[in-house]
Amino acid sequence: RLERLKHFVSRDAFDIEGLGERHIEEFVADGLIKAPVDIFRLADRRDDIAERDGWGATSAAKLIKAIADRRTVPLNRFIYALGIRQVGEATARLLARVYGTLDAWQGAMMAAAKERAKYPDATRPNEVGEAYAELCNVESIGMSMADDICRFFSESHNIKVIRALEAELTVEGFAAPVSSSAVAGKTVVFTGALESLSRAEAKARAEALGAKVAGSVSKKTDYVVVGADAGSKAKKARELGVKTLSEQEWRKLVG
Repeated sequence: RLERLKHFVSRDAFDIEGLGERHIEEFVADGLIKAPVDIFRLADRRDDIAERDGWGATSAAKLIKAIADRRTVPLNRFIYALGIRQVGEATARLLARVYGTLDAWQGAMMAAAKERAKYPDATRPNEVGEAYAELCNVESIGMSMADDICRFFSESHNIKVIRALEAELTVEGFAAPVSSSAVAGKTVVFTGALESLSRAEAKARAEALGAKVAGSVSKKTDYVVVGADAGSKAKKARELGVKTLSEQEWRKLVG
């Protein structure tokens, strides 16, 4: 619990100035903080904090203001702050971009957790369920990471933590780039070797135009861009009736 609280206030999570690891240890030891939501209720303990050794009224006021300044937080930071196993900053950003809002992400993760609990021995995402398969379809998220996310959402106390924080915070949804391109809001998968640009460059270009880049093909995929020596992803696109594009067709589409 202590380590998760330290992670919660770390630089890449809520980044609350004046509330470092040492302060978290002291506040937890003295009962001021037991759960993440207690941090946002410390204004009620301002006098108690001011009377602590090394603090005072000014220091306490600065801390309360720093906490208040973090009552609005982007979804990706909120996800990262929860301390879900294997979910780092990059993955938190991906999840925020794909699911868009806290409600949508939370609902999808709970649905995926229920599906995984029903089929714990399944070895392929599609054998588990739609929500779980969609999670695994997010680029760089495989079944191992998806299972860790599902385990987090299968524990009731974690749900209580999120619900309590929702009551205290404003979690900003992911703001997709404003774009009028033909691929804005579309889900794209790249497969095979591209000749004119690297896979990373193609991904960055697609995302800049408002597209979502996925790691595998599903019925929700809009386009599969097929390069040289494409394999199973191109085949699956044909099986699902997903539109495939050559590299030249893709470049013409995005301009």
